[in-house]
Amino acid sequence: MTTLRCLRPAEHLDGRSSARWAFDAIVAALAVAVAMPDLFHDGEGPPLVAIAVLVAVLAPLVVRRIFPIPVFTWVLISAVAAGLWNDNLAADLGLLIALYTVAATQSRLEALAAAAVLEFAMIVATVRSTDGSWWHASILVSGLVGTALGLGLYASTRRAYLAELRDRAVRLERERDQQGELAAAAERARISREMHDIVAHHLTVMVALSEGAVAASATSPERGIEVMRTVSATGRQALADTRRLLGVLRENELGNPGDCALAPVPDLAELDVLIARVRDAGLPTSLEVHGNAIDLPATIQLTVYRLVQEALTNTLKHGGHGTRASVRLRYLPGEIRVDVEDDGAGAATTPSGGGGGLIGMRERVHTYGGVLRSGPMGPRGWRVSARFRLDEGEST
Repeated sequence: MTTLRCLRPAEHLDGRSSARWAFDAIVAALAVAVAMPDLFHDGEGPPLVAIAVLVAVLAPLVVRRIFPIPVFTWVLISAVAAGLWNDNLAADLGLLIALYTVAATQSRLEALAAAAVLEFAMIVATVRSTDGSWWHASILVSGLVGTALGLGLYASTRRAYLAELRDRAVRLERERDQQGELAAAAERARISREMHDIVAHHLTVMVALSEGAVAASATSPERGIEVMRTVSATGRQALADTRRLLGVLRENELGNPGDCALAPVPDLAELDVLIARVRDAGLPTSLEVHGNAIDLPATIQLTVYRLVQEALTNTLKHGGHGTRASVRLRYLPGEIRVDVEDDGAGAATTPSGGGGGLIGMRERVHTYGGVLRSGPMGPRGWRVSARFRLDEGEST
């Protein structure tokens, strides 16, 4: 299995550029050119057979990066055989290039094994070709082998490091895309809750007002006209809120969030307006504020506002005739509490577990670390309570 693995191409031939082929051909030609002067050792021109043998020994360097171990084996064995046939035929540079390639492309164990074999072969050749001072040449040969091995291992380590950086960049890009998708999903959920709160509340108020206008038109046409004007105003407000929310979406998609004037999001200062609108719709509602008001983050103010709006909307839908509601806002040390109660028939008509509005309220409150409780108060009536704990930085 190891032999078969060594024979497999280290690079795909289809994806190999012409520049890589040209570079490897130049390297092979350089190795031949460096070894050529040794053939002129006797002062006579080298025989054509010796030149052909030298080319045959070093020509496989052209494919050294495709078959690193087979090329190293060929160059080493053929160079030893050619040296035994002709003492002037040396391929030292070609051997060092082949060793470098093995060290740069193969495992560290294979690189050390190749270096050990080449070291042994070159030491033996050095001892054979010198007389008394062979150890000086052996030191030089060992240094060259060590240099080729070290450069190859450095290239291998650097290639692995760059590959790890590329993989990390790909992972980070994938994680960034995933985070973007999660953020988009969270934004879609938030917008869905906003649309639910806006449309459900205003439509509920409009239905209640329309029913009141029908009932009043028979006895007091003027009162019916006044109520219908309120219906019209509520509808315009619903359209304005919807346009504002969809305008934010459109501007974010176009990348120009500041091109149009947007109305500010509702806050606690607008609770009086909300409750007045609910009273006009026929639901007597009171507002109580306890404690000293503090400067809350806009996100928590919007959450409290939507919570009160959704709870009163549910009372309008399910409370029945003669229902009364109360909203109580309490500022306590380190927290704020809001309670919305009614004495209607919601306990008997609201399904267990609540509807989509109740689920949306719970998600909204939990997003900012709050706790939401809702349920019947007895034979009649429904209570929605929320508590938000405030950090010191949020209440300043």
